[in-house]
Amino acid sequence: MVTETPLAGLHRELGAKFVDFAGVSLPVHFADGILREHLHVRRAAGLFDVSHMGQIAVRGGAVAAALESLSPADFAGLAAGRQRYALFTNDGGGIEDDFMAANAGDYFYLVVNAARKEHDLARMRERIGGDCDIQCLAGRALLALQGPQSAAALAQLAESPAESPQRLTFLGAGEFTLGDVRCFVSRSGYCGEDGFEISLPAADAEQFARRLLGDARVRPAGLGARDSLRVEAGLCLYGSDMDAATNPVEAGLGFAVAKARRPGGARSGGFPGAAVIFDALARGAGRARVGLLPAGRAPVRAGAELVDAAGATVGVATSGTFGASVGGPVAMGYVRAGLQAPGTALGAVVRGKTLPVTVAALPFTAHRHHRTTTT
Repeated sequence: MVTETPLAGLHRELGAKFVDFAGVSLPVHFADGILREHLHVRRAAGLFDVSHMGQIAVRGGAVAAALESLSPADFAGLAAGRQRYALFTNDGGGIEDDFMAANAGDYFYLVVNAARKEHDLARMRERIGGDCDIQCLAGRALLALQGPQSAAALAQLAESPAESPQRLTFLGAGEFTLGDVRCFVSRSGYCGEDGFEISLPAADAEQFARRLLGDARVRPAGLGARDSLRVEAGLCLYGSDMDAATNPVEAGLGFAVAKARRPGGARSGGFPGAAVIFDALARGAGRARVGLLPAGRAPVRAGAELVDAAGATVGVATSGTFGASVGGPVAMGYVRAGLQAPGTALGAVVRGKTLPVTVAALPFTAHRHHRTTTT
């Protein structure tokens, strides 16, 4: 059964074309189309409905230690009002899900992938439910306002400068009253741009979105632009660029294994698959996630086989799209260790033909987060 978000009526009014994503009907694009939406986010601000994501509150006296038993992140060192990217790992060293976690003061606020929400909840309740209260935050919507003018647009809804999310730096988070609505806001994003994620009661979501869209700097954007923006930014999509069989090191996500959790760290190990991941950190992985720049205009899509000059298979593409900011096709994938240097010439098999591709450094477009301190 396909469900709808609280903004479904507004999406229809704005001419959305819908797609079923993880059992939720979501706009893939609006009247402007994916290309214009993508470029508008890069120069101004786009409003995405991401209410399909799982929002979870975890409470308890030992909540940081409990979460660290499932993830290699440093939750004990995460200050109130700060957020970080984290992974749930399994006993084989694979990635069960990637998520954002914020220290909201008296609880931890997690945003997990829609397709993994039920899996994550069940796993958390089974493994740490005796120590923590784990609550799925039903009845809440989630909006993502992304782009270089997002801060100024969102500030228009603040009651005062002290109540403005503009005061947040990259990976900051907290509660704010915006347009008479009490929201939990974080400053991060999935596009490589400055941006905000706004969690608010579902009943207030449509009116809130209308107020944001009343600002000429803000336009609606759908899943299509979200995907092309994140590929340009070199960001992974769970189920495409990583899964339960993917080691964080080969995915280029070794940074999510915190210093305090590594060998010799203050709280080394203690998470699923620690030994496997530590071995990959020490010895390197057998493959690496890389950027891929196809020659010409033909896109290289997920699943395309990557081959060397002799035609031997050396990897696979996992994401591919047209990069509107780059002005051509861009892709990501995995290649055999030793072939990950930028400039390495490979081929991608597309509809029976081998097209030339070049390994490229990630990201394809520079990140422009609002960062004034190291996080």
